[in-house]
Amino acid sequence: MNVLSLFDGMSCGQIALNKLGIKYDNYFASEIDKYAIQVTQNNYPNTKQIGSVTEVRGDDLPKIDLLIGGSPCQGFSFAGKQLNFEDERSKLFFEFVRLLKETKPKYFLLENVKMKKEYYDIITDILGVSPIEINSSLVSAQSRKRMYWTNIPNITHPNDKNIMLSDIHLSNITAEELLKSSLKKKDLIIWNDPDTQDGCDYTVRKIWNINEDTAMIHYGAADFCSESEVYLSELSIINKKNINLKQYNGERFLNPRNFGGKGYVGTNSKSVSLTLPSGNNATLVKTIFGNWRSLTANECEQLQNVPKDYTSGVINGQRLSMLGNGWTVDVIAHIFKNIPLT
Repeated sequence: MNVLSLFDGMSCGQIALNKLGIKYDNYFASEIDKYAIQVTQNNYPNTKQIGSVTEVRGDDLPKIDLLIGGSPCQGFSFAGKQLNFEDERSKLFFEFVRLLKETKPKYFLLENVKMKKEYYDIITDILGVSPIEINSSLVSAQSRKRMYWTNIPNITHPNDKNIMLSDIHLSNITAEELLKSSLKKKDLIIWNDPDTQDGCDYTVRKIWNINEDTAMIHYGAADFCSESEVYLSELSIINKKNINLKQYNGERFLNPRNFGGKGYVGTNSKSVSLTLPSGNNATLVKTIFGNWRSLTANECEQLQNVPKDYTSGVINGQRLSMLGNGWTVDVIAHIFKNIPLT
């Protein structure tokens, strides 16, 4: 089987095929983002990168059995300006249509965002199939509604796996990284030395080499500085909350800004949809300090059903961007499992 993936990104379609054990002879990937290409080639070095979709010609390719793609959605999204097909990025949909006609694959799949009915009616008329709306929340701890147009037969909704944010394994973050990402400048970490009789609190200057129970700290009072290994339970924020990893891993919330700042959503909930981060992802997790940090790339990989460290090797911002742009792998695998292999 030969696969042509347009707007391939980091090759989530290829992850899905491999997850199902579906064999393919060639995987042709049309992509222009150098970071996404790097991630794909790191994981699937046999991928045949063929450049911009505007330069791909069906006559230059062998017989294509499966054509897949998620054309840029900015011109359709309710979150965007909704310029429809006048948006230069959304016009790339017609490149998908062109290559569908040129390659005449047995099966195809087009993914895009939820949009006005008049928009997807046009796409439906052109492709000749109606879309099915699938929310990634059925297979992930992320609410992500997407439309899928495909001629792969008998596509239904996946069974709900009831995965919540509480099921997502938070990354192991060193104490120093935790403090750096979580503390506000006004916050002071203090340590009460159990071996002194004066009851002094010593300001912690640095903390590292953490494990589940202990940390090494560099601390100081007015007249000296020292280092010591301490139990995490002995470290506290100025409001006396313990720095305890078990507690830190226990409570997760969504960013209240996504709800007008009017309420929190707790552990028995879903993440909001990962998007292109401006600053970082839309979903934040609450630290024990009462403030917020962004999801890590590994956590976002879990929300997209992507293998751990799949996106490693490029800078963090690029990892987050491609994960926000990517497909939820288990949704795609759910669709691909209906491809007749005979």
